[in-house]
Amino acid sequence: MTRKLPAAAGHIVLWALVLLFLWPFYWMIAGSFKQLKVALQIPPEWFPLQPTMENFRILATDFPLFRWLYNSMFISVVATVLVITVSALSAYAFAKVPFKGSKLLFGAMIASMAIPHTVLLIPLFQMMNDLELTNSLWGVLLPIVGWPFGVFLLKQFMSTLPGALIESAKIDGCNEWQTFTKVMLPLAKPGIAVLGIFTFVNSWNDYVWQMIMLKDKMMYTLPVGVKIARQVQEVDINYGVAMAGALCATLPVLLVFLFFQRYFTQGITAGALKG
Repeated sequence: MTRKLPAAAGHIVLWALVLLFLWPFYWMIAGSFKQLKVALQIPPEWFPLQPTMENFRILATDFPLFRWLYNSMFISVVATVLVITVSALSAYAFAKVPFKGSKLLFGAMIASMAIPHTVLLIPLFQMMNDLELTNSLWGVLLPIVGWPFGVFLLKQFMSTLPGALIESAKIDGCNEWQTFTKVMLPLAKPGIAVLGIFTFVNSWNDYVWQMIMLKDKMMYTLPVGVKIARQVQEVDINYGVAMAGALCATLPVLLVFLFFQRYFTQGITAGALKG
């Protein structure tokens, strides 16, 4: 009996923390279905007794919501594919293809991860401006492709894979490209899934860079567009519409994480399970 008490207390604390962290998300969902007068009333209405879709209608009719959603999805999906491609190729070279200066080059790449992102905003903007890519979706996503963290993550994962697999593949007649695509990539799927989730979320939520690069209303991403929509209503803010916009900006990222959660867990634990 005495042993069960600490376990029960631990479960109570964990459930309390879960409810604490989920509360803002619940309040955002509930607020998105409330009318303005209900959203501001005190004491608050904890559950919408008369739910309405009016907030979503206003967001979709007064603002180009679906265009913003497309822009965000395009940037996040294309950036994720490109980052995985570039990082996987680079990681394979660093992990399994010995070449002169690889350690020095990898060390320099790791050192670049210590540079604050804000320091790079001005030179990156100047570079995109010289390439005439400002106010374009490609101008937002291309700087994301060269992500040192992606190379580091996959390199560390591929380093745990036995080199005997590569030797066996070459004995069977595989060239370097076939060894990479048919042997290394299938085994690196958990690590690729982790990198994909990180890249998608990072690309979706990169608000500052998107705000700097995008000036045209039709080119805004969903996070930027929701913020601009709130500023338009600054004199008389409709908090129901603001909550609906925040829900639309949060839901895709949440769904991606929930869908790939199994692969994410495998990727996080894979390095610990390999001898």
